[in-house]
Amino acid sequence: MNYGDHRTNAALSMLFSAVAMNPEQTRQLIDETWSSSIVPTLQQYISIPNQSPLYDPDWRRNGYMHQAVALAKAWVEQQGIQGLTIEVHEVEERTPVIFMEIDGDASSTVLMYGHLDKQPAMVGWEDGLGPWTPVLRDGKLYGRGGADDGYAIFATVSSIASLQRQNLPHSRIVVLIECCEESGSNDLPTYIELLADRIGTPRLVICLDSGCGTYDQLWMTTSLRGSIVGNLHVEVLTEGVHSGDASGIVPSTFRVIRMLLDRLEDASSGEIIPEWLHVDVPHDRLEELKATARVLGDDVWSKFPFAPGVQPVSKDPLQLLVNRTWRPALAYTGQAGFPDLQQGGNVLRPKTAIKLSLRVPPSLDAGDIDRKLKNLLESDPPYGARVLFDPEKGGGGWVAPKIAPWLEQSVERASKTYFGKGPMTFGEGGSIPFMGMLGARYPEAQFLITGVLGPHSNAHGPNEFLHIPYARALTACVAQVLSDERTTA
Repeated sequence: MNYGDHRTNAALSMLFSAVAMNPEQTRQLIDETWSSSIVPTLQQYISIPNQSPLYDPDWRRNGYMHQAVALAKAWVEQQGIQGLTIEVHEVEERTPVIFMEIDGDASSTVLMYGHLDKQPAMVGWEDGLGPWTPVLRDGKLYGRGGADDGYAIFATVSSIASLQRQNLPHSRIVVLIECCEESGSNDLPTYIELLADRIGTPRLVICLDSGCGTYDQLWMTTSLRGSIVGNLHVEVLTEGVHSGDASGIVPSTFRVIRMLLDRLEDASSGEIIPEWLHVDVPHDRLEELKATARVLGDDVWSKFPFAPGVQPVSKDPLQLLVNRTWRPALAYTGQAGFPDLQQGGNVLRPKTAIKLSLRVPPSLDAGDIDRKLKNLLESDPPYGARVLFDPEKGGGGWVAPKIAPWLEQSVERASKTYFGKGPMTFGEGGSIPFMGMLGARYPEAQFLITGVLGPHSNAHGPNEFLHIPYARALTACVAQVLSDERTTA
């Protein structure tokens, strides 16, 4: 990391040392809270199947989301945070939001963010593991949502508590915990408008919903890809017919879909074809990717559970990191219209639908992508088939602003103190819709985007786990940054 003017850094060092945190006391306070309180509560949280509304349209009737919110709120209220106001807001038919205000120096505001909603269960969990069955094994807590990112509210509050128990000052802090992130944060803008006056204008935004390249140092996310999710439907018949009678006469819906996808993706390379879905990689981000490639090496691809004999699309770490962070990419994540293998008779099916998940570059303006995709996929359909592309959720990505010297030095100090090693910065392949909203709304704010989703943690997939030692050290790092932010405000 580049610290710029040494005189500025010397002045910052003097400020930081004026009101110094005690690292050993901080570590002890946070570790005790994690062991005695956070892990048991996260085990309860994992057992609640509170899927995001996109995956559980009956979430309100099922009541799981409200159970998760009540559990988290009750835990926060037991922590003895001074100057705390905590509220649950739920307007119209929208998912609830936990909103907290913690009194502090009013000359500066820190906004902290996380979410409580979860991805679906997914199949393929190892024996003894399951999405709603919390299992502690080798310092890891397995189960859906612990790492992505149910832990965030607990880490956030315990980092604040560690400062208060050492009688260290901090700025005014507001905390937003939403329940719609995995569905694209569609409900969140309503709450941002509702609470705008109480949020104020943050100097620093801290988000714990991202990832890490390794578990031995702090990782800061500097970019996030955007995401466009939608369903592509193709229909050719009003009912299924005998395939021996119709094949060669009636076009297969699956083949029509293949033809349509050829407009979007080169099947031989995986390259996304439309130029309007590409951007040039900025020079500073490319240099960052080179540094990350040197640190991670083959771990960029070897961390994935490849079936025997399967190879990655490349073994060049830099090429793979560029693909993962700055190039558009398409995944197929769901289907409808197919019977299972046992029930699949000799029938030419009338319709097929597949779910597309299109990742787009961080700096791409995604405001018109839905319309362009509809036009690309629906126009001039093969054989006159009925084609519909139905967007479900989506939004643009996010690129971090230039880091302020105080935050750069604070992160360096935190990582070396609690990990024994300096920090790294990298781009993430995933999306956090809220960050794009905040970046546009608060252009002067600094951002610390980080998280616990490291090698093999497998968010969204089977065997998701939270790496507890890393989460503890990360919590301490957040406490350090909160303390330093107040010192430099």
